[in-house]
Amino acid sequence: MTATIAGLTLPDSVIAREATQLLRDTASDLLFQHSMRVYLWGALLADRKGLTFDPELLYAGAMFHDIGLTERFHASSLRFEVDGANAARDFLISHGIAEMDVQKVWSAIALHTTPGIPEFLHPEASLLHVAAGMDVAGRSYDQFTVEEREAVVAAYPRDEHFNEEIIDTFYEGVKRRPMTTFGTFNDDFIAAREPGFQRVDICSVILHSPWAHNEPNGRVPGLRGHGAGLEADLSVHPTVLPTP
Repeated sequence: MTATIAGLTLPDSVIAREATQLLRDTASDLLFQHSMRVYLWGALLADRKGLTFDPELLYAGAMFHDIGLTERFHASSLRFEVDGANAARDFLISHGIAEMDVQKVWSAIALHTTPGIPEFLHPEASLLHVAAGMDVAGRSYDQFTVEEREAVVAAYPRDEHFNEEIIDTFYEGVKRRPMTTFGTFNDDFIAAREPGFQRVDICSVILHSPWAHNEPNGRVPGLRGHGAGLEADLSVHPTVLPTP
């Protein structure tokens, strides 16, 4: 039976059902409930702003956007967002989705934690970005009515422990790959749980680069902590872009 929540009908295609089941089988209940709410926040916001979007693509984006935080990807050397985007890409390709639509979902997921960019892309990317921020941090909270918030949370609960538990979930998902948090806010999750965590300081990287010291061997002298392997890490583990 197709569910209707806050006036919205959830996608009920084969792709939507299989994506839902995959998330159920892979992620914690916390991430499942969060992902369902993310879809609803995004669809509600699109309705309010008069944005035209593909419900199935937004739904797939919501189901996969945090799957890179799950145990399956804990040993990955990629950003968790890229792991999720790649998983969504493979899933959609296996279901015969057009390359252009696959790319929409890939970019929406890959950039959903990157502020200042998704809002200038296609609706699926801008909606996923705002919706994830709404559910985790309450951004755009006042753009939803009390009735809408109550209906969404009644269907997919967000309890009083969510804030601490989502921080723990992010931490577990990125603590083994701290270099992937460089340039994002994801290093905040490590810092919150590891008081001794040393963030990469881009100014230090620049000031101690081979250019500053005329080092012909390409090493970065004087760089300590998680920043010490920055250049090597970025060259060995470049971001994996979607392939046709």
